Amino acid sequence: MYKLIGDSCTDVTDELLQHTHINLVPLTIQIDDEIITDDRSLVQSELLQKMKASTQSPSSACPAPEAYMKLYGGDEDVYVVTLSSKLSGSYNSAVLAKNLYLEENEHKNIAVIDSLSAAVGQTLILLKVKELADQGLPFEKVVEVVEKYRDNMATRFVLESLENLRKNGRLSTVKAIIANTLNLKPIMRANGHGEIEKMDQARGMKRAIDLLIASIEKDVVEPESKVAGITHCNNLERAQYIKNELEKRVPFRKVIIVNAGGISTVYANDGGVIVCY
Repeated sequence: MYKLIGDSCTDVTDELLQHTHINLVPLTIQIDDEIITDDRSLVQSELLQKMKASTQSPSSACPAPEAYMKLYGGDEDVYVVTLSSKLSGSYNSAVLAKNLYLEENEHKNIAVIDSLSAAVGQTLILLKVKELADQGLPFEKVVEVVEKYRDNMATRFVLESLENLRKNGRLSTVKAIIANTLNLKPIMRANGHGEIEKMDQARGMKRAIDLLIASIEKDVVEPESKVAGITHCNNLERAQYIKNELEKRVPFRKVIIVNAGGISTVYANDGGVIVCY
């Protein structure tokens, strides 16, 4: 028996939640003076509207250790997958909760896995945990195989808007204006250590998406054994285009699409897409 836990940057569909029984621990989002809990009650369109209206960059706060500890009880092995520790304190919070819990429950199996990714990347890792645990692999072997899987996973994403990067000081106003004027769209990736870096750029979203797909086609290794995941922020048509092109050009075992939750919406912004494989 096992229990799957993710923080709320784990993007899932209702169907996926019912099928996997993933427990999600919410982060919070702050826009100006308003604190928003990133749970199933969050309305993406309202969040996007509030982000657009604010002159400040939205910020997020990780769950308290107590929020994780509440889910650690029971007889099951516990597997926790969090947002990259380089992007959030969620991983550290889950680890602190584990250490506190084990002080009184020393024989409990709890694994806290730093995704080194975000969004659907976390989803794919949790699905891999489920696949291995369902095969009856012992706890330590599941963790070993999943961490290797994580280390070989790639994350790519394209942003429609640079506004959040400008607001939070990661991009100067001048660069943002130039990029918007020239319709430049950055293609970003996780660098393998949980940090984000620019990979390429293109003029226009269509060109950027095609470059993203081409980079996946070029870089992917043994796609027949892999599931690809796509998080989209308020643009299902764009995600479906990527899925269709990947299915034509790369023999992935499966390609899934999920809509961005609150935290992924903050990162990707309106129209952004994240692909993990």
